[in-house]
Amino acid sequence: MPQNMLHARAHARTSAAALEGNLRALSRRAGVPLLLPVKANAYGHGMDIVTRIAARHPDVWGLAVATPQEAGQLAALNPGKPIVLLTPPRPAEIPVLADLGVRLPVASLAEAEALPPHARAHLKVDTGMNRLGARPEDAVAIGQRLHERGLLEGIYTHFATSDELDLSFAHEQFERFQGVLAQLPPVLAHASNGGGILSLGALPGMRLARPGLASYGFAPPHLGGVLPLVPVMTLEAEITHLHTARAGESVSYGGLWHAPRDTLLATVGFGYADGYPRNATGQAQVMVGGERRPVVGRICMDQCLVDVTGLDVKVDDVVRFWGPDDLTVSEVAAWSDTIEYEVLTGLGSRVERLAGA
Repeated sequence: MPQNMLHARAHARTSAAALEGNLRALSRRAGVPLLLPVKANAYGHGMDIVTRIAARHPDVWGLAVATPQEAGQLAALNPGKPIVLLTPPRPAEIPVLADLGVRLPVASLAEAEALPPHARAHLKVDTGMNRLGARPEDAVAIGQRLHERGLLEGIYTHFATSDELDLSFAHEQFERFQGVLAQLPPVLAHASNGGGILSLGALPGMRLARPGLASYGFAPPHLGGVLPLVPVMTLEAEITHLHTARAGESVSYGGLWHAPRDTLLATVGFGYADGYPRNATGQAQVMVGGERRPVVGRICMDQCLVDVTGLDVKVDDVVRFWGPDDLTVSEVAAWSDTIEYEVLTGLGSRVERLAGA
């Protein structure tokens, strides 16, 4: 059998229209172009697919990644827009990344001196996240040195609590950031993540914004009405087997669930190795034939079982695990006691990423 006849059982489809609309709305609210994060395989959506959409979007200035490996992968896609690495590379990686045109993060004088003369740098300022970056009292000298060398393109920080109800710490962080900016020449300053854009709106002096999960259609519940964001991904998988469990029989590992009656079960090719959280066992539901149906028994590594009693279904029919409307990633995350980020970025390589309209 030719390999092109061997196909994935689960598919994540990314809607170009939804992503484009989200990016447009976020840019308008921030009042600046976007530096779109496409790290972690574009939050699970497929870096290549999202990059193609973003490359033609007028509100996207550039693309951001978390690791040098991702930067190299993104550069190979030739997006035609700047690529910004947000976390520090190893010294040996610096010339390679600079040659690729990747904008490099800098948080110390030693890092500033180590850059080759053709590099472009974004100075990272730690205003309170306490994860990466130079403290504000040290950042000015680093920025001045980068400016002297002609390498300073941008300055950025990251909000720790901009998606919370209490925004007092976010305002403190921004004041610290403004204090640094006031002592350096004007460059591409960026601070707001998705939560910051939604909660704080346009911020004075900013030239870019970096919406992560918001770009892909999700906002904290208390900020859900700020913009009409639409979830971008639809996750579907195929029925691989149908059988009847007789009344009283147990189903799946551990015998957690027993059929209350003769029950038609669909085995579906999507399990926790593919990114369906095992912790959703006992609560998960899916869409089959326009109806919500329960996932029964423990979710397995490669598959799960769905009660389809009374439905007209057959092998190869599609089951929807989440999408933009009637069953969302937010629900799956709640069933699993986690967050949308973890569900989306946890999608495995066996899930085929597809571009949608």
